Amino acid sequence: MSGWFRLTLGLLAVMVGAVWTVQGLGYVEGSAMTGQRIWAMIGPALALVGLILLWLGMRARSRR
Repeated sequence: MSGWFRLTLGLLAVMVGAVWTVQGLGYVEGSAMTGQRIWAMIGPALALVGLILLWLGMRARSRR
């Protein structure tokens, strides 16, 4: 994977993970995911994967 692709995918994963977390915690209304504990656990895990991808993308970009 190229550096830009990792950065883009990582940023998307962090953003989606954050939204899933706040939905799972019940702060965002109007979704079937609202108030469901499973999303409050999956969200931070996805955000962590996103942060790892961001780190890998930054390393790949700095080597060039």
